[in-house]
Amino acid sequence: MTSPVQLYVYDLSNGLARQLSGQLLGRQVDGIWFVIPQFLGEWSDEIFLKSPGQSHHGQPMQVLDMGETALDEETFREYLAEMRLHYTADKISTAIPSQTIVLGFSPETRYQNGSEANLPADFLSTPFGAALRPTIDSMFRGPVPSATPTPPPPPPPPAVQPSSQPPTDMNPDLASALLQAVAAQAMSGSLPSTSQQPSQPTSSLSAPIHMCTNSSSFHHIMKTHKATVAFFTSDTCGPCRMIEPLFEKLAYNRSRAAGVGGGGGVAFVKVDLGVGSSGGVAQEYSNHELKGANQAELTSQVDLLLWEAFPPHPHTQISMTALDKVSTDPILFTQVPNLDAAFSKLVSFIDTAVEPVPSSQSVKQFLGIDVVKYLKSRFPSVKDPKPAKPPTATPQLLTQWSEHSRTLTNTLPPSQSFPIVDMWRLAVLDDTVSAWCLTSAGGKSDPIQIILVKALAAVSSDPAGSRNYMLTTLRLLSNAFSHVPLARVLLSVSGKRLAVTSFLVTSLLHPDGLVRTAAASLAFNVAAFIQKERVEAVMEKYGPFAGPDEDGEWEVELVSAVLEALANETQSEDIVHRLTASLAFLLRFSPTYDTQLGPMLEVLQARETVLGKLEKGGCGEDGVKNKDVRLLIQQVSEKLC
Repeated sequence: MTSPVQLYVYDLSNGLARQLSGQLLGRQVDGIWFVIPQFLGEWSDEIFLKSPGQSHHGQPMQVLDMGETALDEETFREYLAEMRLHYTADKISTAIPSQTIVLGFSPETRYQNGSEANLPADFLSTPFGAALRPTIDSMFRGPVPSATPTPPPPPPPPAVQPSSQPPTDMNPDLASALLQAVAAQAMSGSLPSTSQQPSQPTSSLSAPIHMCTNSSSFHHIMKTHKATVAFFTSDTCGPCRMIEPLFEKLAYNRSRAAGVGGGGGVAFVKVDLGVGSSGGVAQEYSNHELKGANQAELTSQVDLLLWEAFPPHPHTQISMTALDKVSTDPILFTQVPNLDAAFSKLVSFIDTAVEPVPSSQSVKQFLGIDVVKYLKSRFPSVKDPKPAKPPTATPQLLTQWSEHSRTLTNTLPPSQSFPIVDMWRLAVLDDTVSAWCLTSAGGKSDPIQIILVKALAAVSSDPAGSRNYMLTTLRLLSNAFSHVPLARVLLSVSGKRLAVTSFLVTSLLHPDGLVRTAAASLAFNVAAFIQKERVEAVMEKYGPFAGPDEDGEWEVELVSAVLEALANETQSEDIVHRLTASLAFLLRFSPTYDTQLGPMLEVLQARETVLGKLEKGGCGEDGVKNKDVRLLIQQVSEKLC
């Protein structure tokens, strides 16, 4: 036997919304609709029954047929009894999705097409709605026990012709009184007793959390949303109560993220295991358990789910198991040379220089005492004992060191000035030194700028003779990626991107294997840094790719250089590995993949180039042998090229 189900539609404003909305909002709102499902009675501000049409709301403006149900009265009353203690007045605005106040043009269209959910947000987005937000929220928190009854509103003004824009002289007192009158009417005759009144309100009009107490409602939520975030909690769980405000904040923020909220997007659900049949929901689904009130992990898990459900880039749907195993940590050159031997070699170059080095004695004395002493203490060799608290360089030492470096690089040829570069290569591993380089970036005391300018000149004039200088400079730039802010300057359009890219592109094709290895390492660090920056940007916003504006031409140049170097590399499997990983990181989440990189890859036959490393002669006599590298090559060629 079935029973009919109907939806009773009320206008809580009693016609005031229709009369005043045009003047106050600049748009016509026909009513402040309040809907109640009718089955064996009505829902009201608490879980109890009343005869149809006999609630404190009066007679409905409209009754909509919703179909029939086979649920019997005994089962229905038992279900209400289970929820009665949990769904109190302070939670009613979010506890029962069907009992909702909405602003609408007409109940027929708003409730038949399901678009009414956006109207409260539309109202609150207007200047008038934002100004009245505190009053609206207070309506849903319920009056405190000692509250004085709200006086009736003053008589409404004569009707006026609605204007196309909200007025600039709105009367907040009048509007607040109107809203309070609506609230008083909504609450009259059904206020809970003082003992039931909550001491701390927990909900408001815009709360986006669904309350769920049984499997059927949970199934419906999952069916009607692309992603569901369920919070299994209990009143007896201390960590749950601690983490609950964060979950509510996540629900509010993430459900409104671009491309996610509304219309079958993401649903945030709270399942209280002590209410109704919620235990069955927990048993049916294996949930991720957090140990204690771990806010960081909760945020991470929610973001990961949404990132997968609402991918910001088509490549997020591609499984890249081999690439996922590749660490994005920078490749660093940390070997400590024999500093005394390096300094002695530099001294010999200074003493035999064709062009005398200005103030050579003071340069040698400063480097031999102050700089070498600092480097030995900060980077002890294997034989030397490590100090309990390694010293760091002072700004005065670094400034003077940079000035002497400028003197040496301006006087000595690249083949003789590389020891000073190698000292800086080691020093930038000290965060204090990297931070100082950051503050001096672009200035006369910028050591990286001084060294890089010399390297670019050496590459164009004498690439073979400047081999050692190029090698140490590439290693210096690679080590700079140990300090994120400094790495960002190296890749910034307004920083050193142009110079670094030009030097890298040339070095990738150098005839010397060690230089190519260092260049491939720098290319990897650049690509891995970009990959991490893009992923972090994506995690902040869902929907279309949310990364920063990219320079498509720069990406094309870098990818082309890596592909050319990969095609030419037939000797070192290690270089092939680093270049393939670099290519993958540059392509995977590139916002210009569809518009620029994709077509270019096809023209350059990138797939054939990458797969060629597996064939005989592609890298060594029989091609790449390492199984992990082979798998990476296969996945990059098939899924990204």
